[in-house]
Amino acid sequence: MSTFQHTGRRIAAMVAAAVVSGSGMVLAAPAAHASEASDVVAKLPVSSFSDMVVDSQNQRVFVSDKAGYAHYGGMVVAYDFQGRQVGLFYTATRASGLALSEDAATLYVGQREGVFAYDTLTLQETGRTAAYQDSCGRELAVTGTKRWHTSTLASNDFYCDQNRTDLDSVVNGVHTRTNWNAAGKLLLATGDGAADRLFMGQAKGPVAPDPFLTSFDTSGDSPVRGDSRRFADAAGKGALDLKDIAVSADGKRLAVADAAYGTRLLNSGDLSDAGTGYQPLPAGATASAVAFSGDGKFVARGASAAGSTPDLLIQPADPANGTTAMEFAFEGDLDGNRIVPRGLDWSKDGSRLFAVTTNAYGNAFWLHIVQPPAAQYDSRFSGALTHTPGQAVVGEPVGIRGRLELDGTAPTEPVRVSAVRTTADGTRKLAEAEVAADGTFTVLDVPDTVGNATYTVSFLGDMTHRPAEDVSLTIDVAKAPTSVSLTAPAEASMSVGVTITGKLTAQGRALPAGATLAVERTDRLGTGSLSSVPVAADGTFTVKDMPRARRDVTYTVSYGGDDLHTGSEASATVFVTR
Repeated sequence: MSTFQHTGRRIAAMVAAAVVSGSGMVLAAPAAHASEASDVVAKLPVSSFSDMVVDSQNQRVFVSDKAGYAHYGGMVVAYDFQGRQVGLFYTATRASGLALSEDAATLYVGQREGVFAYDTLTLQETGRTAAYQDSCGRELAVTGTKRWHTSTLASNDFYCDQNRTDLDSVVNGVHTRTNWNAAGKLLLATGDGAADRLFMGQAKGPVAPDPFLTSFDTSGDSPVRGDSRRFADAAGKGALDLKDIAVSADGKRLAVADAAYGTRLLNSGDLSDAGTGYQPLPAGATASAVAFSGDGKFVARGASAAGSTPDLLIQPADPANGTTAMEFAFEGDLDGNRIVPRGLDWSKDGSRLFAVTTNAYGNAFWLHIVQPPAAQYDSRFSGALTHTPGQAVVGEPVGIRGRLELDGTAPTEPVRVSAVRTTADGTRKLAEAEVAADGTFTVLDVPDTVGNATYTVSFLGDMTHRPAEDVSLTIDVAKAPTSVSLTAPAEASMSVGVTITGKLTAQGRALPAGATLAVERTDRLGTGSLSSVPVAADGTFTVKDMPRARRDVTYTVSYGGDDLHTGSEASATVFVTR
């Protein structure tokens, strides 16, 4: 069975449908038009990579950058789930490990002198907890209301994989040294399915030739260590070269990215090998990252690989499933060319995978947002789009109406369609529209340009539906109408003069400041222009004239229009006496 090769050239259709045995789910390549949407790429404004954490509640992705040496500052950059940068803040010292509070309201950032807290939406600092000094980058983890971090003191980076690293905790705001420690760097991992379990792995180094994995029960006041494991045989071969740890959604499995072995799948309880493991990574690929989707369906395995060798595999989390993995090969200056260690994470619902890649030099980084085409049912827009009102005018609301049909069972979450408006001035993304139970939707917009506007509506699919083919509608947007109203006396005299009041009103946007009106007078002597009159901010105006002839005199007041408004006029006839 062929696999999906995703490269910097965006090859879109190299996969045969792969049916997930026992579930009826189909893994298939998206339609060509949806290929770009299923892999959004953002160039990260960082020079190094420390950690990444995904906030599914607020749809944010945070990436930390140590950006310098131990005593210099770093930064944290935030993106939304569409790949747009939505925030950035700098830290006084290295920004290392990241973690979210249980309610996703707080982002914790490890720094040299402690653990700092930030509001996940405003990115403003909300507090800090002093800790033992760390020179090598803190690991952070959260189990319930307890926070865990590492501390390694070193005079420079050279000693980070040799000096002692301590495991510390923060419980109810109080910093505590747990007295658990080991040589070299330590990696921490937790998972929703193992709420009171903290997993720790030792990185391989000069003082740790046979690193360990272990777990802690964190339900009590202090952590209680459970089973542990080392991997080298009697001859010292097969030692763990740890790059990443991931806990399955149900908490029963532990996946380990081992640069010396590949992806190890373990039972989380005693850390023994699972009965069935994952197939080997492609030849030439070295394991660097691993992550389970929050819905328990998929596992993503990242690697460092050259050329067209896949750097990322996405497949069912159950290795017994046997479905051929989707393979992504990142190449070139637009994608990076390998997954960084610990550079994978999922949204909680499994609809998006976030992957950080880097180049061969390790000094440029990219964030990929992948939407695996794992939908089972088809979707389509039925019928043509329509719009109301029948004549759209600039500056006034217009509704683009349509209907989306979804095969299969009804979605449990509200379905939304996205839309863009394209005019001569460019393309603008509009607010998403929710699809009603009967499939109807209305995209609302306020056009700001006169002329043709093309509305393109998209449904990019979800975890149970494939993307629908886009549908478009081109409408003519006219200038907004104006009107002139006059209030004039029925009779006036040549000696006293004529006073006419009125108001200029307009639909759409406000009239430009300083608007003036032209005035013409028609009497038995002919027609002539009078001085123009200014329009006040509220649209009112006054016309004053000394008539030159008796009998009927007609005054015509007109507005010539502007870039966004049509012209209009009104007339009033006054009987003039001597």
